[in-house]
Amino acid sequence: MKFPSLRQVWFQLHWFFGITAGTVLIVIGLSGAVLSFREEIIDAINPNGRHVPVQEAAVLTPPQLLEAVRQAWPQRQVGTLALFAEPGAAARVIFAPRQGERRGDTVYLDPYTGAALPPLMGAEFFEWVEVLHRWLLLPREPGRVATGVLAIGLLFLSLSGLYLRWPRRPLDWRAWFTFDTALEGRSFLWGLHSVMGTCALLMYVVFTASGIYWAFDAVRDRVDAMAGQPRAAVAQQPRMRNMPRDDAAAVDVSPAWAVFERRARETGGWSEVILRVPSGAAPSVLFTWLDAAPAHERARNRMTVRLPGGEVAQDERHAAKPAGGLFLAAIYPLHMGTYFGLPGRIAMMLAALMLPVFSVTGWLLYLDRRRKKREARAGRAALATVARPHDGDVAATERVLVAFASQSGTAEGIAMRSAAALESAGLPVTVASMARLDPAQLRDHGRLLVVASSFGDGGPPDAARRFAQRLAQAGGETLSHLRYGLLALGDRHYERFCGFGHALDHALVAAGAQSLFPMVEVDKGDAGALALWRQRLHALGGARPDAEVAGPDELLAEAAPFAACVLSSRRLLNPGSVGHPLYEIEFVAQQGGLPLWKPGALAELQLGPGLASRRYSVASVHADGRIRLLVRQVRHASGLGLVSGWLTEQAPLAARVELRLLANPGFEPVDDERPCIFIGNGSGYAGLRGHLLARMAAGRRRNWLCFGERQRAHDAFFAQEIEQWQARGDLERVDLAFSRDQPERVYVQDRLREASAELRRWIGEGAVIYVCGSLQGMASGVDAVLEEVLGRAALDELAMRGRYRRDVY
Repeated sequence: MKFPSLRQVWFQLHWFFGITAGTVLIVIGLSGAVLSFREEIIDAINPNGRHVPVQEAAVLTPPQLLEAVRQAWPQRQVGTLALFAEPGAAARVIFAPRQGERRGDTVYLDPYTGAALPPLMGAEFFEWVEVLHRWLLLPREPGRVATGVLAIGLLFLSLSGLYLRWPRRPLDWRAWFTFDTALEGRSFLWGLHSVMGTCALLMYVVFTASGIYWAFDAVRDRVDAMAGQPRAAVAQQPRMRNMPRDDAAAVDVSPAWAVFERRARETGGWSEVILRVPSGAAPSVLFTWLDAAPAHERARNRMTVRLPGGEVAQDERHAAKPAGGLFLAAIYPLHMGTYFGLPGRIAMMLAALMLPVFSVTGWLLYLDRRRKKREARAGRAALATVARPHDGDVAATERVLVAFASQSGTAEGIAMRSAAALESAGLPVTVASMARLDPAQLRDHGRLLVVASSFGDGGPPDAARRFAQRLAQAGGETLSHLRYGLLALGDRHYERFCGFGHALDHALVAAGAQSLFPMVEVDKGDAGALALWRQRLHALGGARPDAEVAGPDELLAEAAPFAACVLSSRRLLNPGSVGHPLYEIEFVAQQGGLPLWKPGALAELQLGPGLASRRYSVASVHADGRIRLLVRQVRHASGLGLVSGWLTEQAPLAARVELRLLANPGFEPVDDERPCIFIGNGSGYAGLRGHLLARMAAGRRRNWLCFGERQRAHDAFFAQEIEQWQARGDLERVDLAFSRDQPERVYVQDRLREASAELRRWIGEGAVIYVCGSLQGMASGVDAVLEEVLGRAALDELAMRGRYRRDVY
């Protein structure tokens, strides 16, 4: 049983919390952003609601204001009276709550006359938003627990996100705060999501820590005790503010006010003061006030003055508090950002507004990931239904074994459809890749059909090399019982046309096998040859050899139709290079969108009816919204190459071209967390780039790029992009080889040999190797070094298991 890695566990938990708690955090974020500038918004809606024109007359004293309130509301009891030193600022009275209410009504008074000002418009809305933000409109106790749990979820998302995107160069600020804004689709969403998370990380830690502190009494009591400010035990009942008390107006607070003003003036004055109105037989006045220039809105001083004599029973100043007390008083200002003034408030508001963005981008990334998984499952299911072993208890010797050796997927597709044709004729069939076969297994079958493509100049596909070697060593009469048919795919432009097919034919004959019919050779999908193969299948299934058969297109049904695309841009990448010019060519769909493709896919271009087509590795991902190719301009003695010359020089921008995207199964990505080693040169950067972009978009950063070109001064078209990826931590290792920059030639395979110890370590950790570029020189040299470092047996094992993938030409 394979257990997930620590990173995979964190990744799955991050997604789970993101799509569950993240949805509700949208509400928390939006409501918090609205409350960030609550007072300013209310004042803007109510220009005269809390301010009156400044007059030359003195403002009323607290005793005068309390008397005015008693006359205006003789049946109401005053809980607190708030005064503000700002000229023209209204006084505020909060009445004792009525029976069954938690808070009393609030009224603003003209400071010069004591008259009530009109009720504030929008105040009830902001109170509703506050209840939503703090308790999600639930009853207070379960509501604060719910928001506390959400705070824990946000803290986990923040810290797990930090872990998942930790760059290899953490001291480089660009790795944290930059991404390529030219990206589109999933790549853009991932970059935006991760960079915004980094920017808001500190704010979210403050949000969540303070939220957890307020949500859970156990946490709050522990923090308060550690700060040296333990809370007094409170009764287990809802907290009520400004409870009804004796008639406050009957008590003269003038002596207490005089003492407070004198004491406050001695230390610089006050900006805001709240009087808790006295009651009882031995009344006293509690003043809670801010200095004239307070550190923040919770830097409160407290003074208790007894009546009627004016003795000071308590005079607690914020500045004199111990460090623990200062910390506790700063929790709310830190949560709101006011501790750092206006910049802090703006930062906290923006961080709150980012929460919906995180949720939306996270959901889009999650849905995209699910969609791709569904597509992959559907593809596997569809492939399984095309050709599968015949049901029933059929002996293996009675089955037809259909084996394929495929580099680009064409041979595999033909094999699957050939098997389907045989099954439709009632023959039991087993389908297998040569990567999973051993010549000894052929002894268990009486009939064998082989679909084999040749790779490079007549060699076997990478995954079939081990099978070919073992079959060549079989010899004797080990397969004398076997009858076989062989379909060989190739290209007559190569000297050894269908070379691997011929090698298999000779090896099978040498082992004693007998052919069912002469080998069928197919030159680049030749329809006549495929039709002949189809006839052989019908004859094998019991039909007459001259029976009517379907066309050969059924065997190539996976090929996508050509679609009209437009040449949108062309850029020379290596001006001044000693090598052939290399161009970046981009296409967009003439109408509608582009079909989906996987990294490693090929683009086939058809310039016109009857003209040769060419295939190029795709250097972009679907999210980019365009097909990017790297095309090397080929020049012959007779002039420019037909297709490369037209693309790089002759075609005008906006020229129309027929293009289709082809799957490249032998070079497809691995959809898991395994590390990957990307090796290539020249235009092979195209095939590697698509894989790197997709892996970076998925947050997979264990990538090693080993790449070569001629001269750094002229051929390093990839340098800036690679530096950005390195700075972000998306490339764990980069080894570059510029062969002409020193007297001795240094190539990619030399860099690989120098890093042999690291190469073995990566392979031991499950790395998959991708090679893209020129077959002669680079690919053959890399293969030799890999064999030297790992051993031929180990390299063949990697190829067989799909961990050595090549797209070379």
